[in-house]
Amino acid sequence: NPQVIHSTPETGPTMVGDEYSDPSIMNYLGARKTTMLGNNFSEYHVDEPPRLVLDKLDKMGFRVVSMTGVGQTLVWCLHKETNY
Repeated sequence: NPQVIHSTPETGPTMVGDEYSDPSIMNYLGARKTTMLGNNFSEYHVDEPPRLVLDKLDKMGFRVVSMTGVGQTLVWCLHKETNY
């Protein structure tokens, strides 16, 4: 189950998911679901900086797989092992 988060500045807000994200994870992060005017999709955001979001996801067992910068945006891709 990958989890992707991204942020513009280092201070937040941080986008933590899209409309298909696991609601229990979004609830744990304290994320709010928003739809920007003109978009036909929703995103989950938190006011916390990425460092605090990454700490919370680490406690849930997620690990950073990759990180990159896209313009002024930072993107982290995380993964959590599941036992089937």
